[in-house]
Amino acid sequence: MLRQQDVGHRIVVRRMVGIREGRPLFSDALGELVELSETHLTIATAQGRLRVPVTEVHRAKRVPPTRRPTAAAVVEVELAADEAWPAPVRGRLGDWLLRSADGWTGRANSALPVGDPDRPLPAAVDAIERWYADRGRPALVNTPLPLAVPVGAELDARGWGSRPLTLVQTVALAALPPAAEPAGAPPVTLTAAPSEDWLAVAAGRKGGLPDAARHVLTAVDRVRFAQVYADGALVATGRGTVTGQGRWLGLSLIEVAPQVRRQGLAGRVVRALADWAVAEGASHALLQVEQRNTAAVSLYRRLGFTTHHTYLTRVAPPA
Repeated sequence: MLRQQDVGHRIVVRRMVGIREGRPLFSDALGELVELSETHLTIATAQGRLRVPVTEVHRAKRVPPTRRPTAAAVVEVELAADEAWPAPVRGRLGDWLLRSADGWTGRANSALPVGDPDRPLPAAVDAIERWYADRGRPALVNTPLPLAVPVGAELDARGWGSRPLTLVQTVALAALPPAAEPAGAPPVTLTAAPSEDWLAVAAGRKGGLPDAARHVLTAVDRVRFAQVYADGALVATGRGTVTGQGRWLGLSLIEVAPQVRRQGLAGRVVRALADWAVAEGASHALLQVEQRNTAAVSLYRRLGFTTHHTYLTRVAPPA
């Protein structure tokens, strides 16, 4: 039988769904185990979330994870994420992207090596180092894994360091659970531009808000800013974008004030942004979260998110 350590892993469940001519009928379900209690288990399947009473489970076990995503799938998600977090200063090395935003966030201040750099790998890394040096910024490279393993090997040979591993997670919007709406709960409102209160929360989380940051946050054609007020105070925020040819909802800056956490506000913010994105034609959501942020990883697991791929932000050694 399953245990709590199986939560977050891929499982198969055979459950009894009825009886015909005195014999039990069974049905199998395959997906990620997102919740396990004494009475029920919840699986995120390709068709949506499935909640199964433990009394119906005939057999359940963990199975190997799905195959790694194709290179094309990783590139699609990475480019949608880049479009959702646009750096104001940009350059190119063939297909590779160079990005700078006054140092505000690693994503907006790093090279993205997907595709062909149109030159040998060592020359491409040399060009990255020059591009950032010309702008007085440290050279950073986001290396999607396993796609950019050769790039990582070249950076290893040069003595580059690494920041903590980041998970790139996705979910089909149809698989998101409905958000609980307690009676009298403050509403989630969406706006096309961030309020000053919203920007203050973002500044507190990211350590300031230079002009480049405002560009990153707002320079997307389809963007919404979520906010929840309680007793006159802003207690929950989030940001959603629709990019990647309209397929991807990009979620970022999901934040809940400490005094109101564990009340379902983050899930309600995500659900409100998802409903907007579905109306815009999006079918999937993506987000990026550090693996060490266990609270956030657990939240997104409960919402059905699974890890599509990972990346490391690589940091050039001091000159």
